[in-house]
Order: sequence, then C-alpha cells, then structure tokens
Amino acid sequence: MEQYGKILLIAMPFFLLLIVIEKIYGYFKGVNHAPMMDSISSISSGMTNAVKDALGLSIAIISYEWMVTHLALIHVEATILTYVIAFFVIDFYGYWSHRWAHQINFFWNKHAIHHSSEEFNLACALRQPISSFINLFTFLLLPAALFGVPSTVIAILLPIHLFLQFWYHTRYIGKLGFLEKFMVTPSHHRVHHAINPEYMDKNHGQIFIFWDKLFGTFQEELDSVPPVFGITRPAHTWNPIKINFQHLWLLIKDAYHAENWKDKFTIWFKPTGWRPKNFDKKYPIDKITDVYRFDKYGHQHSQLLMYWSLVQLFTTLGLISYLFGNIATIGLPTIFVYGLYIFLTVYSYTELMDTRKFSVFWEGLRFLFSMGILYYYGDWFGMSSLLSFSNEMLITYFTLSLVMSCYFVFIEFKNTQNSLSYDN
Repeated sequence: MEQYGKILLIAMPFFLLLIVIEKIYGYFKGVNHAPMMDSISSISSGMTNAVKDALGLSIAIISYEWMVTHLALIHVEATILTYVIAFFVIDFYGYWSHRWAHQINFFWNKHAIHHSSEEFNLACALRQPISSFINLFTFLLLPAALFGVPSTVIAILLPIHLFLQFWYHTRYIGKLGFLEKFMVTPSHHRVHHAINPEYMDKNHGQIFIFWDKLFGTFQEELDSVPPVFGITRPAHTWNPIKINFQHLWLLIKDAYHAENWKDKFTIWFKPTGWRPKNFDKKYPIDKITDVYRFDKYGHQHSQLLMYWSLVQLFTTLGLISYLFGNIATIGLPTIFVYGLYIFLTVYSYTELMDTRKFSVFWEGLRFLFSMGILYYYGDWFGMSSLLSFSNEMLITYFTLSLVMSCYFVFIEFKNTQNSLSYDN
C-alpha cells in the first residue's frame, strides 16, 4: 500500500500537468475537446480508482505469486531481458482482458466507466473502475509464471504498463507513420473509443497494436468517418461512482424480469448489450441510435457551479495526496475511514455537478462524517503535527462546502427550474 501510494504521489502531478497543457493548447487552437465538467468528472473517477487500489480493495482469484510458486518450470533472474519479456506478457494479458471486457456483458460493467466520457482527451484516460474488486484474468500471465519471472518484476511493470496508456487519449495528435504498424497510437485509440458502427469493439491493444492485427480486431481510423465518442447507453451523470455500477444494475433488473431461468443465467455471459427478446420494447432504456445526432450531457450549468466544482476537485486532490504520503503512519484500519471520506466526497460534489437537489443530503452527510473524524481523532489523521491550524482550516472548508451546496440546491437550481418553466 505504502509503495503504491508513493508511486501515485509522483504520477498524479505529471498527469495533471499534461491535462492542463492539453486544455491550454485547445484554447489557442480555438477548440474545446475537454469541457471543464467532463474533465472534473474524469479526474474524480481517477481519484476513486487510485484510492481503491492504494487501499488494496481488490483481489485476484489466482495470484501471480501462487502461479510462480506452484507452476514455474524454471526460475529466472530479474535481468533486463526478463523485464522485456514480462512486459510483452503483460500486454498480451492486457489485450485479452480488455477484449473480453468489451465482449461479455458482465465484464463490461467494470470497463464502461472508461468509455463513458462523450469527449476524448487526456483526462478521460483517468476514468478507471472501482467496480473491479476481483481480478479473474491473472491466469493470462501464465507464460511469465511458467518461466519463473519473479513476482516483483510483474508488480513493478503493471503500474508502468498502465501509466504508458495515458498519452494516447488525445485528439490533437494525428497518425504517426511507422509507429502505427506496431504501437497503439492516438489514432488507433480514437477508433477504440468511438461508437460509430465502423469502429465498435476494435483496437483492444494497450501498448502494442499487433495483437489486434493478429487476432482480427484491428481497424484503421478513416478520414471519411470522424470518430464519435461515448457509450451507446449514455451515462447521463458526472458521478463516477454511479457510472461504475449502471450496467450492473441494468443486468440485475433484466435478470429479474427475465421470464425463463435460462435467460436469467446466460444474460451475464452474453455479448455486451444483449437483452432477452422484446425487452427493448417492454423495458426501454435510453440508447443512441444515430451517433451523429444526439445531445451531449451536462452543458446546462452556471459558471459558479463549474468553479466551485474545481475548488472541490483540487481540495480533494490535496487531501488524497496527504493520504498517499502518510499511509504507513495513518495505518490500518484508519486508512479505510479516510478512503470512505474520499468516496463520500466525490459522490457528494459530483451529484451537485449533476444539479440534483438530493445532493444537499450527501453534502450534509459528508459534513457530519468529517466533523466526526475531527472529533474522534482530535485532528485530521495527524495533520496538526505538520500544520498547527489544520483543524480550523478544515472546519472552515467543510462548513463552506455545506453552505455552498445549500445555496446551489435551494437558490440557484430552484431559480433555474423556475426560469425554464417560465420559458416553456
């Protein structure tokens, strides 16, 4: 936990800097491929995923270490060649786990969050799942385990492999010539994120594109078909925690309504999007039928709400940084209390971003929970030893946050609704 927290502490500022540079570049180009609310939602999703991983809230059914211990035919040293071979094995594992996430109903739930943005930018790369509590695909690392590649090599390479997938989530880089033949590029990944019929379920590679070419899932980006991004069943929310479980909730409801037991069981393993016969008529859901004609979500908000959401984002980032830098001293089980605070915070302010009136309830709950932490522990998880006035500062922030939430819900949202009713 502590080591992973330190890695994230280094990676987060780097990712944020690149996101800001992309935003500034778009401004000078006169285009906006990174709307502020969309980016806030994406970064918030990344924060919840990072906290979940740092707290170790996921397990593997078969761990890599177990496979090495019980199945290795030989054992190799951690040389440069070992790292290179292991990197290719991890990418093979990444291709198939990624492909199955797109092709099997149940597995799509954990991946839908990554595709849920209706934009394509560096921030959307951070839309990573919190719903993947169990890793079923560790067995795909079997080739490395058979050769006895040390588990430390895999542990080091896995986050590096993930971080290397960040850069190609952008619309500002065109095709890259020779690199297009073997590496995943922004052009390849734009195809992957697109909902155009020509592009659906293509280019699952994570670092190397030759897996797609080998297994028949490659599609080049076409000049005549500009990619349209998102998911065909739009999320209609900025709340990343809700998005993480939307597809699962749909599957649960469809399984409940299914009239025969075969459908109740097989719906989980059918191709992504499959529903029992006539369900689209009996239990309709919102689905994009024309990718070139649909309204993007969430552009009706005030400047003040956008700026306040930015304040919430950066304040939460600061508190997460404190968690990652002090995991060892905060210790178990207290870090899970901290983690719960982060999840409650993100849920609260993204509900407010959705202009939902019930968001004031979540903010009130967060206020009580935060004050309870200060009362029970005496300060914010030892922060007063670094900053003597931290309690006063945090009490001011929590109080201001509740006041602002009340203002938006009881004044601004109400006035906006009245204005819309008058216009109609």
